[in-house]
Amino acid sequence: MAKILVVDDEAPMRKLLKEVLSQDSHEVREAENGAQASAMFRSEPADLIITDLRMPDINGIDLIMQLRQDYPASRIIAISGGGGGDGRVDYLAVARQVGATQVISKPFQISTLRIAVGEALSA
Repeated sequence: MAKILVVDDEAPMRKLLKEVLSQDSHEVREAENGAQASAMFRSEPADLIITDLRMPDINGIDLIMQLRQDYPASRIIAISGGGGGDGRVDYLAVARQVGATQVISKPFQISTLRIAVGEALSA
């Protein structure tokens, strides 16, 4: 099916995403931060990037902006559990503004992930 690059600084989340997406016959590669993801994408582009937003080094927002500049047609799903309410930044809203194709709030249902992946790949 599709080549998907999963970007998250939390190994358990990368493992979960890889397991679910592999079950759906996708080829999944993993990066633990935006800097690593950027290098991996340049050497072997993916059909879809699924990125966390709050990470060390290059965060997900900066990664999305970089991908939009260098690869404007890239498809990106942003995931995050941080932000919103009590004056904090709503990272998912910012991700959408800078070019995420889809956004998903953590925690999420596997069915929500599968729907977002399907929609992003068909866009």
